Amino acid sequence: MSGEPNTRLNDLFGLAGWSKGELARLVNRQAAAMGHPQLATDTSRVRRWIDMGESPRDPVPKVLAALFTERLGRVVTIEDLGFARSGRAGKRRDVQGVDNPDGLPWAPDRTAAVLTEFTGMDLMLNRRGLVGAGAALAAGSALSSAMHDWLKTDPGTSHDHALAADPLHADPAGYDRYEAAPIGSQEIDALERSVEVFRAWDAARGGGLQRKAVVGQLNEVGGMLAYRHPDHLQRRLWGVAANLAVLAGWMSHDIGLEPTAQKYFVIAAHAAREGGDRPRAGEALSRAARQMVHLGRPDDALDLMKLAKTGSGEQTLPRTRAMLHTIEAWAQASMGRGQAMRRTLGEAEELFVSDKSDVPPPSWMQMFDEADMHGMQALAYRTLAEHDPSAASIAQRHAKQALQLREGGRQRSKIFDYISLASACFIADDPEQADRYARLALVSMGETSSHRTWDRLREMYRLTGQYAGYAKIEDLREEIQLALPTDPSAKRRNTRV
Repeated sequence: MSGEPNTRLNDLFGLAGWSKGELARLVNRQAAAMGHPQLATDTSRVRRWIDMGESPRDPVPKVLAALFTERLGRVVTIEDLGFARSGRAGKRRDVQGVDNPDGLPWAPDRTAAVLTEFTGMDLMLNRRGLVGAGAALAAGSALSSAMHDWLKTDPGTSHDHALAADPLHADPAGYDRYEAAPIGSQEIDALERSVEVFRAWDAARGGGLQRKAVVGQLNEVGGMLAYRHPDHLQRRLWGVAANLAVLAGWMSHDIGLEPTAQKYFVIAAHAAREGGDRPRAGEALSRAARQMVHLGRPDDALDLMKLAKTGSGEQTLPRTRAMLHTIEAWAQASMGRGQAMRRTLGEAEELFVSDKSDVPPPSWMQMFDEADMHGMQALAYRTLAEHDPSAASIAQRHAKQALQLREGGRQRSKIFDYISLASACFIADDPEQADRYARLALVSMGETSSHRTWDRLREMYRLTGQYAGYAKIEDLREEIQLALPTDPSAKRRNTRV
């Protein structure tokens, strides 16, 4: 007992709106439902948790996490409640505090436990039809400060001496959602193939339709990581976990579950680093940066990109570094920094063409090809055109090149290219061409489940306002309004800071 109030628990308790007596009764009821009928919590015990900082014994933290998750309609973990997780602490010091709301970094055994718990709670929300609302995104500066030194050090996958003698070891704490068991290389082959299937589906149809399947698969992998496999298998499992966590985050971002997405990106960075893959960890953080730009927080995105670039390590391939530069350029464009954006895109082009492809790209980089390079350049120049209209013509050129190069199965990317192209045409005072490309985007939108396309469409709709007197554009505006959700503010409620 610390004697100090548990501010995290107190804040969530206030949001939930329970009395202390109600929470005590709910804990006993939920514990019994989870197989712990002997638990007898009372009001005074709840008061000590909140006001005196007392940490309850297992299984109470898990019970409380489940109760608050259901009540608030978003994932609430043991760490969110201000409690330390039971089990081995690992050799690295946990860092927690006001500037580090996610308690980063955590030890490898905690990474698997956090992954398993978070996905389990997320699946519970899916089953009960709840939404991830009410949480706040951590600032990019807070995340990058917490992870800076940690990401650049060696992963510390060192096993305890006891574990080294017993490589197939399961930590009993935190894995009640999956029965840990050893697996072999064939099972991991199958898991890696499933990642490719999910990734292709996401690129073609958006994140809404398969997100639950990805989260479920990630939950099972978290359970597998409870078993201490031989190093070469354990590293591959961490890689699968990182890839699935990035996909879960990207799909969550794609449907507007922004705090949930950010948590998955952080989990992905942890998993990649524990597997010894620093470039993958950097790419995961770059996803969080793209999310920040999309939400109008380019300064936070630049903080994250600085960490993603420096923490990726010297083994990062030129094409990966080019991709990271394009995201940084988009953030700069959002801030109207045209000179910096052009310089950064120039570096990205040099890196991209310098990649001799003598080293096969990792699976997670195979989606970033020449078409994506042009697509990101189009997006950056189209964004800059809001500050400097002369950039609109360059945006059009890159968007057209991206569309010419797009392969089949990349429907969402094509929609973004069309929207970038139409928006650039509106800014360049070419409503005829803008109307043409906007309609091509609208024709394809019904085939995807991506909130991000709606957000980009809203940006384009704003640009049509100056042509409201044109009959053709008036018709287009009506079609856009029909394509957009009726309550766009609903998905933004979970992005408040």
